[in-house]
Amino acid sequence: MANILYFVEFLILTALGLLALGVQVWAFSDALRTPAAYFERVYKRTKTFWAALTGGAAFFGFLYVIVPITTLTVPPLGFSMLLTLAGATAAGVYLADVRPALAEVRGRGRGNQNRGGSSW
Repeated sequence: MANILYFVEFLILTALGLLALGVQVWAFSDALRTPAAYFERVYKRTKTFWAALTGGAAFFGFLYVIVPITTLTVPPLGFSMLLTLAGATAAGVYLADVRPALAEVRGRGRGNQNRGGSSW
């Protein structure tokens, strides 16, 4: 019974880590693809700041996921998880606040959806 619980805990924490890593990589790639002038235009922090923040988040998210997968142990619940949660929060702030403002500058904002184009 203990082995089953250990396996379930491993699957849940690894799946959550992979989900967080996906969000972090998405935010990092979006920050890298966006021109630096767009960040200045929407009065957000610089591209370097957001790229470094989301890149660091993706790095720590990768470490959180790769170590348990390679060693088949339960992901740690200590400082590593705290760094991953902080990174997921930073990536979430970028995706929820900065990315929509940048979408307005890119021309894919909410006001442009009625022009026949897709927001995807």
